[in-house]
Amino acid sequence: MMAFVIAGRELRTLFLSPLAWSILGVIQIILGYMFLAQLDYYVMLQARIAGMEDAPGVTDLVAVPLFGNAGVILLLVTPLLTMRLISEERRNRTLSLLFTAPVSMTEIILGKYLGVFGFLLIMVAMIVLMPLSLLAGGGLDFGKLAACVVALVMLLAGFAAVGLYISALASQPTVAAVSTFGALLLLWIIDWTGNSAGEAGGVLEYLSLLRHYESLLKGLVSTTDLVYFLLFTLTFLVLSVHRLDNDRLQK
Repeated sequence: MMAFVIAGRELRTLFLSPLAWSILGVIQIILGYMFLAQLDYYVMLQARIAGMEDAPGVTDLVAVPLFGNAGVILLLVTPLLTMRLISEERRNRTLSLLFTAPVSMTEIILGKYLGVFGFLLIMVAMIVLMPLSLLAGGGLDFGKLAACVVALVMLLAGFAAVGLYISALASQPTVAAVSTFGALLLLWIIDWTGNSAGEAGGVLEYLSLLRHYESLLKGLVSTTDLVYFLLFTLTFLVLSVHRLDNDRLQK
């Protein structure tokens, strides 16, 4: 399938750029520091919670906050990875070459999406290694850890889809990056006024990325949250395909 060929090309292009390596390094340093800070906090609390019934364990006090922090940091970083996917092709006037290639618009979009999503999955794998390192000195709640991994993967799938769509709209990568960050931040905080908005509050709460992400981080893997992220991602991928189709028709 041509989509996988395009995905491989995008992934290679990312790893050939210093930006991707810088992002990997900076994220590991920041999250590594946060992980060690949470671990130090857990060690301080361990004596107090030792006699408590249903006391939170290392997964609750170290791994879950790590994934919560990772979601916020990757919200800042993902726009930098997605900004050039389509907008750079438009800026360099190479988009017409894609339109004349023997591939469909769907394959182009899926290929570019899978390329950047594959890079994000590599980051998730590197983040997961941090809590797994705790197995050397104790146990983990693998159910909650799996829920956290699923939550982060679904969240990043949505981030990448939004970034790809906005990159398809923009003519400059920097504009795409800023617009993607603004859109993701709005979707992250959209329900902050939900408590005072009556019936509209329920709609805003459902649209909020943060609400669904936090629910999964608690280990409550519900169909509602999974369907939300799947529909969210699919919606922006379909919009991206339609945008490219419109561009092709105008050529």
